[in-house]
Amino acid sequence: MTPRRFGSLWLTLPLVWAVLAGGCMPPDRWPALQPDFDRAARRDEGDPVVVPDALQPRLAREPAFELPDEGPIALSVEQALMAALRNNRDLRVRELNPVIAGAFEQIERGAYDAEVFGEFEYNEEEASEVSRSTATQFGVEGRDTAAAMGIRRQLPTGTRLEGSVSQERSISNRSPEQQVARLGLSVTQSLLRGFGPAVNLVSIRQAELDTVASIHELRGFTEALVADTETAYWNLALAAKEIAIFERSLAVARQQLDEVAQRIEVGILPEVDAPAARAEVARREQALIDARSQLTERRLRLLRLINPEPDELLDRSVAAVTEPSIVPIAVSDLEDRIRLAEKLRPDLNEARLRLEQNRLETIVTRNGLLPMLDLFVVLGKTGFADTFSDSFREMSGDTYDFAAGVSLRQYLGNRAAKARHEAARASRRQSAEAVENLRQLIRLDVRLAANEVERTRQQISASRVTREFEEQTVRAERERYAVGASTALLVAQAQRDLLVSQIAEVRAVVNYRIALVSLHLAEGSLLERRGVRMAGGETP
Repeated sequence: MTPRRFGSLWLTLPLVWAVLAGGCMPPDRWPALQPDFDRAARRDEGDPVVVPDALQPRLAREPAFELPDEGPIALSVEQALMAALRNNRDLRVRELNPVIAGAFEQIERGAYDAEVFGEFEYNEEEASEVSRSTATQFGVEGRDTAAAMGIRRQLPTGTRLEGSVSQERSISNRSPEQQVARLGLSVTQSLLRGFGPAVNLVSIRQAELDTVASIHELRGFTEALVADTETAYWNLALAAKEIAIFERSLAVARQQLDEVAQRIEVGILPEVDAPAARAEVARREQALIDARSQLTERRLRLLRLINPEPDELLDRSVAAVTEPSIVPIAVSDLEDRIRLAEKLRPDLNEARLRLEQNRLETIVTRNGLLPMLDLFVVLGKTGFADTFSDSFREMSGDTYDFAAGVSLRQYLGNRAAKARHEAARASRRQSAEAVENLRQLIRLDVRLAANEVERTRQQISASRVTREFEEQTVRAERERYAVGASTALLVAQAQRDLLVSQIAEVRAVVNYRIALVSLHLAEGSLLERRGVRMAGGETP
């Protein structure tokens, strides 16, 4: 070995020692490998993810709405729905699911993109050999370089294509310089396992179905959000009306207490009538406290759904300006609503898509039972010379290389492939049973919701009649009390019954509103009935 090469070898020894010494330290403790995660994460913060407009649910006709600077926030039911669709944080989170699913769809499609490749290799060798004829030892020095570039692509038919151009240079002290250029083409075709688009495009179709399923999932969440917002709005309106009823009843109870006190003072009534009147006032005050607390709770729940900015608005009062009064209509088209639900319900459509995904999976697993049999053909045109340019010019000669053959592989017993196929068939059967079970549950949901609508519809007229009779009872009891034929306790009981009937009448109307929302949610038509636009996905 020459002194120059001997010295360069010694220069590399410290580097080798440093690498070996570093191997005794855990990699996460190496100072040079301590990553700056925050800096790396900030690189994508300036490039926000864009959610397509079709995936953002919006009202077809959005009402004008601006938050007042101070005072109560006056909200109509349409304004509450608009604010929820625009601001709800849960909805913002769910809107990204179809975007993520669409990205995975592009990942699957990317498997069939053409790939450009390039390679470069340099080899240097210094060795000793013994001549077979003279038995003398001699040195051999050589340098080889090789470069290649080309393009390869996988086709849905199960075909793998690759075209390349390469050049090699070999220099040795024992032979003249040689340069080789080659233009090559290789084709590999799967004949059994992995043959045909019906198998190879399954992953893309499954990813497409997953994207559509995520849209149905988003639609289902949006429907639930609209239903929750409208229900919270009507509950807030009910709480406000209950407070008004309790305040009026408290005023009546206090007036009754004053009358009792005056009659006791002039000696018309005995002292024993006073506690009943005082207890009635205390009972009304207690009910009013609970009603105000319930109003605050329902206000906060509604504000959480519409999510106003900034958070200080949570301390503002909210006034529901839309009256819950409505003309009740009997449900007479139950079978049509059930058929509508079987077509529109997002959870049923998503389940159908999952069934289709499992059906496609059986295509892949059934094909996986076949042996791997590939036909390959390799064709190359070569040129040999002692210079770079001449090696390519010599490719016009008669030199070439050609190879063709088949490759066969198969596991004995093939238990793993059989197990995967059996699991796929079981999953397909399970999904089919799940779809039928969900269809049955949806029919039940629509029937139960329709029954609740009919119950609340009838309660509206019944509660109104009850309230009218209770008003007559209170008037009659007060008249008897005025002539001394009744007591303060009986008057208080009649007023209490009137209070219950008044609240029941208001609740019947609000419950009918909420029952209609539940029916429209059960049949999957709530978004269309509220004029909400969004991508609906494809209905299988």
